[in-house]
Amino acid sequence: MSDAATLESLRLADSFLPVGTYSVSYGLEQFVQDDRIEDADDLEALLATYLRRQVGPADLVALRAAHAAAREGDLDALCAADRRLRAVTLAAEFRESAQQSGDRLLSLQTDLRDDPLLADYADRVAADESPGNYAVVLGAATGLAGVDEREACLLCCHGFVTGLLGAAQRLLSLGHTDAQRILDALGAVMTEAVEDSADRTIDDMTPFAPLVDVLAADHERAERRLFAS
Repeated sequence: MSDAATLESLRLADSFLPVGTYSVSYGLEQFVQDDRIEDADDLEALLATYLRRQVGPADLVALRAAHAAAREGDLDALCAADRRLRAVTLAAEFRESAQQSGDRLLSLQTDLRDDPLLADYADRVAADESPGNYAVVLGAATGLAGVDEREACLLCCHGFVTGLLGAAQRLLSLGHTDAQRILDALGAVMTEAVEDSADRTIDDMTPFAPLVDVLAADHERAERRLFAS
């Protein structure tokens, strides 16, 4: 990749990016409240499940499709991947969180980059013709910036895990060193998830983590919540 693409990938992976992912836990809060996650080992196992069963077979497939569509200037294909990802995401909170963070990233990118495809995509999202999921916006942004597709997938996995580790530090007695140990240990799982997504089309999006979906539904009705999802 070019230096500019590398720097863009670092910017998009930075927790400093103002897209609101700090406010979501993607069901982790309910796992903690139900005493299903009590220590770092439990947390690592759950995050590995997320990567293998949800992020890899759904988000990364959509990201790859959006990345290719952006490089080819195919707005219809971009929106098709976007709608498909929404259709296979069962938990309402997950759909809403993905759309909210995606909307913020898309707004940020259109402010920073004068690109006709992004502008047209933003118009479709504003008209409710496409949901604007975070993974799809990230795929489009990285594709247009010249970030390698595999690098973009790893970026997505890294951002997802670090976001949930940040949430875990507010929900559990998890220190920074333990968080870094988990992040390091999950490197192989991230690579596995990226490789699993490589040969899938948008018709092959098959996220399957029933307990995650059930607890996400419970979280929607919780009386007290620290996180939006």
